[in-house]
Amino acid sequence: MAAGSTRKLVTTNLQEQVADGLRQMIINGELAPGDALSEVTLAETFGISRTPVREALKQLQTEGLVEVRSRVGTFVAAPSRREINELFEMKQLLEGAAARLMAARGDIPELAAMKANVADADAAVAAGETERYAELVHEFHEILIAGADNHKLATHYRILMNQLAYPRLVKTSLAQPGRPLDSEREHHRVLELIRAKDGVGAENLMRQHVQASHHAVMAGLDAVISSA
Repeated sequence: MAAGSTRKLVTTNLQEQVADGLRQMIINGELAPGDALSEVTLAETFGISRTPVREALKQLQTEGLVEVRSRVGTFVAAPSRREINELFEMKQLLEGAAARLMAARGDIPELAAMKANVADADAAVAAGETERYAELVHEFHEILIAGADNHKLATHYRILMNQLAYPRLVKTSLAQPGRPLDSEREHHRVLELIRAKDGVGAENLMRQHVQASHHAVMAGLDAVISSA
């Protein structure tokens, strides 16, 4: 392999490592919307040159996680209310379709995994373990997408979840009074319809579930704004 090709491969690998690291920090809330992202600081943090950092930031900009403001700097993207609403509308469509597709597949490993997830979630809600339940909510939706067995749907879903920084929004949703219990009941009903192979019913109920989560998120965001 030529020296130039080797250097390019190394730079690409470093770019992917930086992009993966920053993506997780944004999704998990370690980097908040509006936080400044300095190429110099990030290069020092990751112990690499600025070139792969710059390329990683471009990649994350394409994914909608990073915003570049001309002559100002680079920042963690802060979705507007309109963007959050639109992203949740797309989430309804994708997860509804996933529920319908999973219901059509019958007795698959993901169905057993979903049953176990719901059982664990029951225990977490009963014990008031909101953090644990938030993890199980994320797992439930991941199982649903895997159960659909549609790679194109999964790819678009992953991009959407990254743009929403969904783990952070789950916590906002579950902070609303009564939402954890309502959410778990909704998961139960979706599971029942998938087990019954009722694709249409599962799709409609999954879309209603996402809509309820959407409303809880927006209520939480409104509460933060009004108390500021």
